Amino acid sequence: MSLNNIRIVLINTFHPGNIGAAARALKNMGLTNLYLVDPVDFPHTEADSRAAGAQDVLANAKVVSTLDEAIHDCQLVIGTSARNRTFDLPLLDARESATKILSESSQGNIAILFGRESKGLLNEELSLCNFHMFIPSNPDYPVLNISQAIQIACYEIWQASQQPVESAPTAFPAQQDMNYFYQHLEQVLRKAHFLIPQHEGRAMQKLQRFFNRSRPEAEELGMLRGVLSSIEKRIDDLQK
Repeated sequence: MSLNNIRIVLINTFHPGNIGAAARALKNMGLTNLYLVDPVDFPHTEADSRAAGAQDVLANAKVVSTLDEAIHDCQLVIGTSARNRTFDLPLLDARESATKILSESSQGNIAILFGRESKGLLNEELSLCNFHMFIPSNPDYPVLNISQAIQIACYEIWQASQQPVESAPTAFPAQQDMNYFYQHLEQVLRKAHFLIPQHEGRAMQKLQRFFNRSRPEAEELGMLRGVLSSIEKRIDDLQK
């Protein structure tokens, strides 16, 4: 297992103090990789102040423009939300998520996503995830401050790292490879007239959700790409 392959991703964070508090939470629990997607105000003196002794984590934070940049090389993406959404992702609490993360951390990069202070992750961002993590809390008021939620998630990861965790036996493709597959799938479905511009609906979104949830292994994804290539060649031959 490896903590070095685990990254905390903050999306469009509004308050710079929360970024500093996140850096401190990471360092408290042995994590070092902080990614900031389009932060509203960073760098900032308040982020420096709230980071306290975690200035190194803050200084090394990677600032990117899009979520795709933050997760393209990750094999496991976990989205955090207090609310159940319509995407029907497999649900894990913070402790279960930590065990899952540690079981795969030696094989590749893993991202845990935290959304905006006011509204969390958007549905389209959750649709990129493999699992939905929640933190059990008082059902009458389940909404945590983002820095508190990050601290709890990091704590559970640290605790899991101190216990024997069985490594997952399979290798999963990175998000970028899955994106290439989705592009290929859409291309073939259009050639086969399964997707029609006038009546596309949400077919690709639902298919993407299905594959993100089912998580084909790297070898299985290669087979699927081979199937698509064979179908595409047959379609092309028939159209000559």
